[in-house]
Amino acid sequence: MKHLQKPNGKLGIIIIISAVRTSTDFRILGRGAPLLFVGGGIGPPHITIHFRPAGIFFMPGEHQPKRCMQSVTKLRLVASPEERQMLFATMERYNAACNAVSPVAFSERQFSNIGLQKRLYRHVRETFGLSAQMAQLAIRKVAGSYRSTKEAIKEQNKVLAALGNPLKTLPELSFREHGAICYDARVLSLGRNRVSIWTLRGRIKPRYSKPDHFPAVTIVKQTDLVYRDGAFWLYATVETPDAEPAEPSEYLGVDLGVVKIATTSDGATFSSDATEKVRKRYGRLKGVLQKVGTKSAKRKPQKISGRERRFKTDTNHVISKQIVCAAEGTKQGIALEGLKGILLRTTVRHDQRERHHKWAFHQLRSFIEYKARRAGVLVTVIDGAYTSQQCSACGFVHSDNRQTQAAFRCLACGHTENADLNAARNIAARAAVNRPIAVCSPDTRREVESQACKERGTTYGIMPPTSVGGS
Repeated sequence: MKHLQKPNGKLGIIIIISAVRTSTDFRILGRGAPLLFVGGGIGPPHITIHFRPAGIFFMPGEHQPKRCMQSVTKLRLVASPEERQMLFATMERYNAACNAVSPVAFSERQFSNIGLQKRLYRHVRETFGLSAQMAQLAIRKVAGSYRSTKEAIKEQNKVLAALGNPLKTLPELSFREHGAICYDARVLSLGRNRVSIWTLRGRIKPRYSKPDHFPAVTIVKQTDLVYRDGAFWLYATVETPDAEPAEPSEYLGVDLGVVKIATTSDGATFSSDATEKVRKRYGRLKGVLQKVGTKSAKRKPQKISGRERRFKTDTNHVISKQIVCAAEGTKQGIALEGLKGILLRTTVRHDQRERHHKWAFHQLRSFIEYKARRAGVLVTVIDGAYTSQQCSACGFVHSDNRQTQAAFRCLACGHTENADLNAARNIAARAAVNRPIAVCSPDTRREVESQACKERGTTYGIMPPTSVGGS
């Protein structure tokens, strides 16, 4: 792909797909390796290869492909008994290959795809009878699992170090007999109602059921085959074109918390009473099972944890959808506060630690961001420092402004309001103030005044002046 300047001054893209040599010239065929532009042709610097102009497609700048968003959709596979046996056999062979690769990766600390492929690709193919692509996918699964586990342990150790607890180390990974298989487009393809899947005994084409929200225009990048609760599922990673976000005139501020999961600047609140009730109920049940000490009692807490996690995930889906729909309906953007490292910066009482550390604010924020991106709603993340102490009416900041968890009263102007609502309005105000005052023009590559700045008739780049109390 090459950017070129046409004689009329418009920027465009030339896409070279592939070429094959004939007796007279080169013909454009399917997708292939990128080719170099040299003089009047395509090829290495020391060779001039001429081509037919009709084989080159000019794409104007205004028709360039849109950015796409990746999301995961869960599809249920409807397989016959014979097809289920073939899938089970493939799963077992695939995960056996993963268990053979894992000790080598762990002992040599080799977690890159290319390094492991050079080391074990031929061994995996000859030993387990997998196809070329499936052997590579098995090696990539092991490498990816080690990298993600290593990163997760790194983040957990930050919290453990802050609490003074012993740190975790990277263990050697093992894979369940019926663990997930990671497929790509070469070995799995989704049709309208059926899916073509590679197995040890050849391709099968079972039916699958898809949800109503499954996008009509999509590109499937990767699909994981998972066996859970007696059924096969496909977790398809799909790409859908982004909706073009409109420049909002106002922002919907969202304050995230523990007592109230979310509060918007429009006054909508989402309580954590239901999730707290579930957490306490499952916490009491886990305590009883730990006292029993039997094997079945030790397995039960894992199922309980899964139920609690799925309940919280569903709650976050519901809350994020309502927030995005409210912003979309009022043509507003969404303003969120940056909460990275919040667990390390805050301390709570001993009896509040479990509730505090099970606060799934990162998941809720990610749900809001991807749903807003799909709906064409602009999301802005601002610095949330002192939003709970600042008065949304006059801007005065003092720690004593927030008298209790729920009550806010400004010491300067006497403004009284719910503390979470006051914080949400501060977040919305900061997002409006921090809108960009200059953008880069794709045609001229020069900074020009943004429409937001033109509407205001002035330049904003800093917070409005506020009085800070205390010494």
